[in-house]
Amino acid sequence: MPDSSKAKAETAPEPREIHRVIREEGEGQIERHSGAVAWSGLSAGLSMGFSFLTMAVLQAALPDAPWRSLVSGFGYTLGFLIVILGRQQLFTESTLTPVLPVLTGPSWDKLPKLLLFWAVVLSTNLVGTWLFAWGICHDWLFKPEVWTALREIAGEAVENPFWPTLIKAVLAGWLIALMVWLLPSAGSAKVLIIVILTYVVAIGHFSHSIAGSVEGAFAVLAGDHGLGAYFMGFLFPTVLGNTIGGVALVALLNHAPLATEA
Repeated sequence: MPDSSKAKAETAPEPREIHRVIREEGEGQIERHSGAVAWSGLSAGLSMGFSFLTMAVLQAALPDAPWRSLVSGFGYTLGFLIVILGRQQLFTESTLTPVLPVLTGPSWDKLPKLLLFWAVVLSTNLVGTWLFAWGICHDWLFKPEVWTALREIAGEAVENPFWPTLIKAVLAGWLIALMVWLLPSAGSAKVLIIVILTYVVAIGHFSHSIAGSVEGAFAVLAGDHGLGAYFMGFLFPTVLGNTIGGVALVALLNHAPLATEA
């Protein structure tokens, strides 16, 4: 007879169990000391810079063909792999995990803690992205073709109109929060889940507030765009869209069917 305990272990957890795991993790996050959150957020912002840099290195090595972005897009996944597997604090992940404890109950006394957590994570993520962009924004560091690719990718991040950027940011926030929801049941496929979903963000040119901030900061530091383009053309619509995608479309929709069971 098959080992029932083994079969049970290999069965994907029920949605209620996934909800519990993510909710408990979120409770731990919003109770963390702000200093620890800040250091983790800074690390995540720095790590996300490798998505931008690796994409540019791959793009520079490829011919100017229609399929080039389909290959260079794999470079975009690197920063997410580092951040998620390294358990660093990323803002777009926090649109799901620490939100569930607030929705469950509802525990409105936890709302100020959530807002403080978001503020610390987002601000330190952004500081990290600017530090990384400043560190690589020197044309003597790279071959001319890599420098050109960096500037091309960076320019694309801040050149889109407000509404397309917002809508693409909603899609990015949706996918990243869905990724967080899927990981507890992914088992040994965690790396594959991270790569697939973040690769879609890359090739779809969806706007991600932290990965894109490295690109936007580089565009400013390289002198190709001003701070107005960074803040109003990129950061504001992207943060808003990511938050809508993560909170409204994932946290609320995935929480609602389980609200009476959570």
